[in-house]
Order: sequence, then C-alpha cells, then structure tokens
Amino acid sequence: MSEFINNSQHKKELLKQLFLRLHNGDDTQEVKNSLIKVLGSVPYGLVVEAEQELIKDGLPAMEIQKFCDLHSQVLEGRIDLNLSKIIPPGHPIDVFKNENKAINDVCEKIEYILKQAYREKTVSLNTIMSLKAEFNLLQDIDKHYKRKEYLVFPFLEKKEITGPPTVMWGKHDEIRAKLKNAQVALEIDSELDSDSFKLIVDLALKPATDGIKDMIYKENEILFPMCGDVILESEWYEIHQQTNEYGYCIVEPKIDWKPSNFAEIKNVSLPAGTVNMPTGSFTLEEITQILNFMPFDITFVDKDDKVKYFSNGKHRIFDRSKAILMRDVRMCHPPHSVHIVDQIIEDFRSGKENSAPFWINMGGKFIHIEYFAVRNDKGEYLGTLEVSQDLTHLRALEGEQRLLSYSSKEN
Repeated sequence: MSEFINNSQHKKELLKQLFLRLHNGDDTQEVKNSLIKVLGSVPYGLVVEAEQELIKDGLPAMEIQKFCDLHSQVLEGRIDLNLSKIIPPGHPIDVFKNENKAINDVCEKIEYILKQAYREKTVSLNTIMSLKAEFNLLQDIDKHYKRKEYLVFPFLEKKEITGPPTVMWGKHDEIRAKLKNAQVALEIDSELDSDSFKLIVDLALKPATDGIKDMIYKENEILFPMCGDVILESEWYEIHQQTNEYGYCIVEPKIDWKPSNFAEIKNVSLPAGTVNMPTGSFTLEEITQILNFMPFDITFVDKDDKVKYFSNGKHRIFDRSKAILMRDVRMCHPPHSVHIVDQIIEDFRSGKENSAPFWINMGGKFIHIEYFAVRNDKGEYLGTLEVSQDLTHLRALEGEQRLLSYSSKEN
C-alpha cells in the first residue's frame, strides 16, 4: 500500500513540475513528450490534486487556466478513470452527459456544414444562415454551465476541492466570449468569397466549437467521475431539485430521478432552532439579526390586518413597540389617515395594486416609504409589508466608489 501511495505522490510531483514548465514557457512539444513518456496512465484524481496544490502554492488559477487545454489534450485517452459507478437515468450527471451528447451533435453538424462550404468558391447566404442557426442553438450552453457553477461547484468547494471549479469556470467564460464572437462574425446578409469565409472560420467559428468540445471531454472524463466519487446522493438530490431554476440545454430529461434513499433524505430533520426556507436556512438568532441589520425598517401586517412583525434596528425611522403586535393596523394610525390605510389594503387584497410608494421630508431627512402586497405562489393575498428607508445619504451620492474603497467608520 505504501508503495502505491509513494508512486502516486511521485506522479503528482511530476505532473506539477511539467505543468510549471508549461507556465514558465518551456517548449510545449518537449513537455508533451515528457508527459506521454513518464506518466503513461494517470489517475484523474492526480490531475485534480496537482492543480489544487499549485493554486495553494501561489500559482494563480488564471495561469492554470491558460495551459489546462494543453495538458488535457496530452492526457486525453491516457487518464485512468474509475467508471464503476452506474449513473441512473435522470440523475444530474446523466442529464449533463445527455446534454453534452446533444451539444456535440450540434458541433458536428457545424463541422459538416463547414466541410461542405469549403467546396464552394462562393459561400452562399443559405450556408451562413444555417451556421447562424446552429450557433444560436449553442447559446443554450449557458444553462449547462450555470448549473455547474451554481449547483455542482459549491458542493466540491465544501469538500475543499476549489482548484478545478475555479479553472473550469474561467474556461466557461472563455467559451461564452468565443460564442459571442462567432455570432458577431456571422452577422452577414450576403454571400462571401472563400478566403473571407475561411478567415471567419479560423478566427471565430472553429475556436468556439473547439473550446466547447474540449470542455465536453473535461466534463465527461474528469469532472463527472470526480463528482460521482465525492458528492453524496443526498447532495445530488439537492442539485436535482434546483435544476429547473436554471433550465436545460437543448434536451430535457424524460425521467424524474429520485435517489435510492429518497425516504431517508426526505425525512431528515433540521437541527433544533433552525428555520428552513426554500433557498436556505437560518437559526432564529441569525434571521433576527439579519432583519434588524438591514438598512431599512420593515413592518408586516397579515391578511387579517393584524400587525404581525416589525424589525428592531438601531436607527428606526418610526417608533414601534411590542404593544402593537396583533393589533388592527387601523388602530396604529391617526384617525385622519385611516381611510388611506383602508384604500391601500383594499387595493392589495383585490389585486388592483401591488405596491404603494410615498416619500416625505422629515426633520431634514428624505424618507421613502413603500407598501407591498405579499402574495403566495398562487397569487393569494398574505398581507402587507411596509418598508421605510432614510434616503438622504443615498440621494447625495455623486460619481462612483469602487469596491474596497469603503470606510470602516460605523454609521
């Protein structure tokens, strides 16, 4: 066992040295030959560990991003993968891989159109329009990448796997830029001579499809096997549940996947004192302090017109006391303004209005007050939220202030 560990450590150090040689500008063909000769078969985990350690040692992730295309090309077909895990239909990995197949099919169709076009002395407008349609379809890839960035990468980072997500996100942005360049290059409304067309292909179209196909390889052969090893089934179910928020790329799954331990996952209880919400959870202390630290005051009146809650920050605009809780909101206003309260609530309850803004000058301050109708997903009225904010300071702002140029002085 120790011999295996030592051998793996040795290979990882070799990987790091070779990657650093690429970074330092050594002859890339020599590095390729060294990788092929010395490594032979490389477990994908070593590639990930090598990148991770280089970043921890101070090499910027952007530098690894510059040469990761090269070393993935060198290692293509040589990475020793553990594909023993069977991915069930509808599982997020299965969905990603099916999308990759559809994306690859579009890239191959583009390559076929280009092959046919090279035979023409003059490239027709129909050919250009066909290419434009396929590249428009590839814009859907943004959904695929966003699901990786916002759903998959966070679970890798929780397990302290930060290098690959950082590098891969950078490659996503490169591909997005290349796709945009391709679309701009295809904004043509007439036929082209072959030389002009070849220039567009070489500078804009081919870089986009090459980048996409390389990412497909990275995902299918490196990222997804790694994710399958480290992300738990319960975590995959969280990813699955949030997928619809970002949408699917080109093809949609036909099966609604549920994990084998679905009953256990569904019945997992949160720690005592935790408030669970659709997009996260809080302890009671956290949610209380968050509401109190917001730069505005809020008061909530429920559907029965009773004051249900008010925030209690340091600098309240209007005085509130606990005595008003569960009191009819009309009793919290002077008689001469009750008819305004009635009108707002009636307009909200009937669905006629969704908000009612006001602003006043009070004691040398500009105060903005807005009432919002709170409704559930069915559109049913749940109550009214009052939001009051002192905008005096914000109205006086001029020019701009960049990040990290703020003052630490407490307001």
